[in-house]
Amino acid sequence: MRGGTMNDYLIPIAAAFIVITIILFTWVTAYVRKEMRESRKEITSYMQVSFQTMHRTSSEQGMQQEQKLELMRQTLENRLHMLQQDNNLQLERMRQTVDEKLQQTLEERISKSFETVRQSLDEVYRGLGEMQTLATGVGDLKKVLSNVKTRGIVGEIQLAAILEQILTKEQYSENVATRPGAGERVEFAVRMPGDGGQPCVWLPIDAKFHGDTYANLMDAYETADAAEIGRARKLLVDALRKSAKDIRDKYVEPPATTDFAVLFLPFEGLYAEAVNLGVMEAVQQDYKVMLAGPATMAALLNSLQMGFKTLAIQKHSGQVWDVLGAVKSEFDKFGTVLALTQQRLVQANEELDKLVGTRTRSIQRTLRGVQDLSGEMQKMPQEIRQELQGEE
Repeated sequence: MRGGTMNDYLIPIAAAFIVITIILFTWVTAYVRKEMRESRKEITSYMQVSFQTMHRTSSEQGMQQEQKLELMRQTLENRLHMLQQDNNLQLERMRQTVDEKLQQTLEERISKSFETVRQSLDEVYRGLGEMQTLATGVGDLKKVLSNVKTRGIVGEIQLAAILEQILTKEQYSENVATRPGAGERVEFAVRMPGDGGQPCVWLPIDAKFHGDTYANLMDAYETADAAEIGRARKLLVDALRKSAKDIRDKYVEPPATTDFAVLFLPFEGLYAEAVNLGVMEAVQQDYKVMLAGPATMAALLNSLQMGFKTLAIQKHSGQVWDVLGAVKSEFDKFGTVLALTQQRLVQANEELDKLVGTRTRSIQRTLRGVQDLSGEMQKMPQEIRQELQGEE
């Protein structure tokens, strides 16, 4: 019974507790919901205020940015306008300076050009005057060269210049009578060494111009007429052969002269034409006359100069051998004297070694005796040393 009574009490208490718990849970839930609604309202209100504040702030910042941008735009426009004005001013100054420089340079250039043109015209006028003078001189020269004797003198002058450049005055002469007893005189003759006691042998050299004959041949070449060219060549060959024959007959007479002579042609074109026509071999074979142009003459004279030097060396070679023999004899004597001197030096060296060894050993023995005496004195008592020193 008591157990049943306790259960009866506990069940209502439990039920009351559950009811109270449900009521409290319901109240708490309602309170929490209320608080959450209030919090949600506050958050919503705060967010609205914040959004409004942010919108207002962003609007204000946007306006400030627009104001700043407008101010910067106006500042840039002002500075660009000022810079443009300054640039325009500088460009205007530069344009004025360039215009002034260009005007000054143009005036200077025009003045210099006019001066150059004036000087050129003056030079042209002077050149025309000189050409007129030269034409007159050429005409005079043509008149002079039309004279055969004058043309020969021109060849002589050229030959004289070549001889003077290569040979000495003692090695050639002018206007030499190479044939004894004859009145003919050759223009130049080279003095060659003689044989058998003869003082010298002359080599005759004569200059011939043949200008007209060569000019006729050149004119024939220009016409390209074979017959005319053949006639002009024959005339030139005949003229050269005649000159070679005259030189042989007038100036060559061994042993007073060499058995040949030289015909000097004063310009290379004439000499080349003579070689091409075969005249050189013909006159050398028939008349023993050698043709030579300016270059060939220079080579011939250089060869003769080398021959003169060789002959001079041969002439003095005997004297050279005598001098070398005397030098050899003196050198033999010098070798003998050197050998005797060497022997004496060796003997003196041996005597010096002997003297140095003997005297050195003697002096060393004496010094050892003095050293021994000094050692014995050191061994004596002090009183005896004083007495010996007092006696000394």
